[in-house]
Amino acid sequence: MSGRELIPRYGIFFAPCFWIALEWLRTYLLSGLPWCLLGYSQYRELDLIQFADHTGVYGVSFLVVLVNLALAELLLWVMPFFRGFHPAKLPWELLTTTAVFMVLAWLYSSAVLTDETLQQPRTSLSVGVVQPNIDQAVKWDIAYRDETMQRFDRLTAQLGTSTDLIVWPEAATPFILEREKEYQLQLIAWADRAKAPILLGSPALRYYPDRRPYLLNSAYLLASDGNLLGRYDKHHLVPFGEYIPFKSSLLFFLDKLVEGIGDFNAGPGSTVLSFTPKSLGTGNPASPRPVKFGVAICYEVIFPDLVRRFAANGAEFLVTITNDGWFGPSSAPAQHFSMVVFRSVENHLAFARAANTGISGFVDPFGRIMQATTLFTEQALHATIPIRQSRTFYSYNGDVFAYVCVIICALLCLFGYFRTKEPAHGTTAITPA
Repeated sequence: MSGRELIPRYGIFFAPCFWIALEWLRTYLLSGLPWCLLGYSQYRELDLIQFADHTGVYGVSFLVVLVNLALAELLLWVMPFFRGFHPAKLPWELLTTTAVFMVLAWLYSSAVLTDETLQQPRTSLSVGVVQPNIDQAVKWDIAYRDETMQRFDRLTAQLGTSTDLIVWPEAATPFILEREKEYQLQLIAWADRAKAPILLGSPALRYYPDRRPYLLNSAYLLASDGNLLGRYDKHHLVPFGEYIPFKSSLLFFLDKLVEGIGDFNAGPGSTVLSFTPKSLGTGNPASPRPVKFGVAICYEVIFPDLVRRFAANGAEFLVTITNDGWFGPSSAPAQHFSMVVFRSVENHLAFARAANTGISGFVDPFGRIMQATTLFTEQALHATIPIRQSRTFYSYNGDVFAYVCVIICALLCLFGYFRTKEPAHGTTAITPA
């Protein structure tokens, strides 16, 4: 059976579905690694990608594949002209479908970006982020502990007393916060001076019932009066970085070969933190009320479904803290930052990002980069970000679009399988004499 018999003429329309199925599989298979999905390449095309609030980044990947497929088919149609041959039939169905999808994406995005009810939020917060630029080689060296804390002190002081929330990076403290009373008092004094709570990353030490220790990669929300307002524990850990998969069975030997890996445990899930800011609007004072937000720690922000659960649980803005110092002077920090743009678009929530060595900054609910630092600089930024109780289709329903693509691929595979089982028509069996 020829390929054209097995795959109908219109089978090429489903090529983007196969691509999305593979991206979805990469997101979840063996813990998942959805780094640099194809759609992220369009993170600056805000007037085109707003429909991700329905489809997630997978919808943008679908559109990119469809456009490239149409261009490739058009090129194949044009090429015979240059060789003096009569070209095949123009693939007008594919070209028309692609044009319709592009126009719809642009019209929807334009409508979202010009909707005054969406663009003018009722309330906003002043948030500060600290980028200390601590070298990985000395980050956990006790000899540099005081110098590290002095740097945080200096940068936090630069933010003044006008901010509602100050954000430090992942694992900001070079010690286990809960076990260092002297440094706890310092942090409380700095929060009191800033008149704002500080969100900071620090390991948390816990024990199994048999007294064996383990660590949590945590974010603490410390109030200006010294009270702990909440803690979020990272629950999607980095394989071979924070834990060893199949440690008790297949990869048991790695525990002895790789020091420091496998000590972290996963947290309970998408915990939403809250605090009462000093002000809830610029120029329009409102009665104080708690504001909810979600925290994605480092690697977690690359998982669309994980982040959208914070929005579904009532978060009014989002924060991500990270330490991208491991990447060095590569393109990886910029790639990591581009994924934050899509998390904002998908949920229509603003993002504040604090990174140890960069990129730190702010993204508005529609993916506009409000501010961003450069790599390997010591810097403190502050911005006024909108807060809103936004619930997009994606926030409520998750990866429905990706599931539909997976189902279509499964049906096509079944169709192809059963077609190969059909007997050839118009043939007669020949029996030997």
